[in-house]
Amino acid sequence: MTVRVSGRVVTPTGVIRQGCVEWDGDRITAVAEYPTHRDGHWILPGFVDMHTHGGGGHTFTTGDVAQAREAAAFHLRHGTTSLLASLVSSPFALMRSATAAYRPLVDEGVLAGIHFEGPYLSATRCGAQNPEFLRDPSTDELAELIELGGDAVRMMTIAPERDGALEAIKLLVAHRVVAAVGHTDATYDETRAAVAAGASVGTHLFNGMRPVHHREPGPVVALLDAPNVVCELVADGVHLHDGMLTFAASTAGPERTAVITDAMAAAGMPDGEYELGGQGVTVADGVARLTRDGAIAGSTLTMDAALRHTVAAGIPIADAARMLATTPARAIGLGDRLGALQVGLRADLVVLDDDLNVVRVLRGGTWQE
Repeated sequence: MTVRVSGRVVTPTGVIRQGCVEWDGDRITAVAEYPTHRDGHWILPGFVDMHTHGGGGHTFTTGDVAQAREAAAFHLRHGTTSLLASLVSSPFALMRSATAAYRPLVDEGVLAGIHFEGPYLSATRCGAQNPEFLRDPSTDELAELIELGGDAVRMMTIAPERDGALEAIKLLVAHRVVAAVGHTDATYDETRAAVAAGASVGTHLFNGMRPVHHREPGPVVALLDAPNVVCELVADGVHLHDGMLTFAASTAGPERTAVITDAMAAAGMPDGEYELGGQGVTVADGVARLTRDGAIAGSTLTMDAALRHTVAAGIPIADAARMLATTPARAIGLGDRLGALQVGLRADLVVLDDDLNVVRVLRGGTWQE
């Protein structure tokens, strides 16, 4: 049965001021003009968060299935119809157990995949990553995780200056796992070597990276300058100044910019004490920081709030929609299935009011309660 919703429809090519989206089952069947007597709500593709550690008081970082379900459900209520469960640096035993636990959730569609943010990261740029667990890449570990997780393993963040990093990147890419560069003190040339080896994502650009210098551009410039690299940006006003957010987005363009939350369990929760990767986190005024040293420890962001922040910073809503849905879907290899209001793709959309607050969420052709 064909179902329709009408309003201001945001497509990959722009905004249809009076339009509609139709779907039959779980697939979009039409996106077209649909003159009505009123402008209607905003209709955007369902958000795709390729980097989130939890939310609603629940975490992905421990490999707990019940927690993962609740965290995914929390973000779904905020318009995120697809997300990766991001782990932080941890012992290999936890990486294995989380992979085994989350693979059925990926098969079920609760999760779009698993993202390992670490443990093959820089101690110098570890940020809120637990330094106790950082180590050089192991292709043996990676091969075991890939075999255990299959298509569930979607992305891994690596610091390219660590011994064995380029071999690890090549192994990931050979198995269709996205290799990302992040938490790194790499030089410009070391970063370019990682891109040449197949790395295609910059993990929360600027954060956890050697800063830009005019005589050593470092990883930020190398990633922004690489035509095949998607750059993640945390649009919460804490990780990045709005001027840097708009600069990076305009430099890479919406086709190479992915807005992420980097959310942890405290997203949607009151200020207080939390935990991330075995470390205490204090949330004050909605900002999450390690209790021990004040390092930013993820965020309390949701994707609808990230959309509002991105648009308020001056980025047009059509570009913002690409950055929150279309580009991240493509970056993690799902662009042929979802991430845009386009015929043939999965019927995922979010209906927003004039202030860009969530009104309704559709996932796989079904309205969410």
